[in-house]
Amino acid sequence: MASNLRLQLKHCFSPPSLRSYFAEFISTFLFVFTAVGSAVSARMLTPDVTSNASSLVATAVAQSFGLFAAVFIAADVSGGHVNPAVTFAFAIGGHIGVPSAIFYWTCQLLGSTLACLVLHFFSAGQART
Repeated sequence: MASNLRLQLKHCFSPPSLRSYFAEFISTFLFVFTAVGSAVSARMLTPDVTSNASSLVATAVAQSFGLFAAVFIAADVSGGHVNPAVTFAFAIGGHIGVPSAIFYWTCQLLGSTLACLVLHFFSAGQART
């Protein structure tokens, strides 16, 4: 049991694994940046976003293209999870090990947090609800 865990942890720090963690970080950053950024910009341009259908469509299109680009970037490297819930499903299904899933989650959460901080910086703190 201990050698199996040691082998899984050794696999977690191999160069292909580190590359996949970085791909998840970048793809999650990109998706959150486009999704939240489109919502923030729509909110800043139109105070009542729900009454303007064009801003809702533009936000939805930006989010869908952001998700497409994020999955496209990371699909060959890490599987393109982008979402921690997808990573959880892969871990439960046995497609990835639990130690690898923890590193995926860490990179995904750090990528999304950094994207929100960058958006907060770019909007000069005006992106408040």
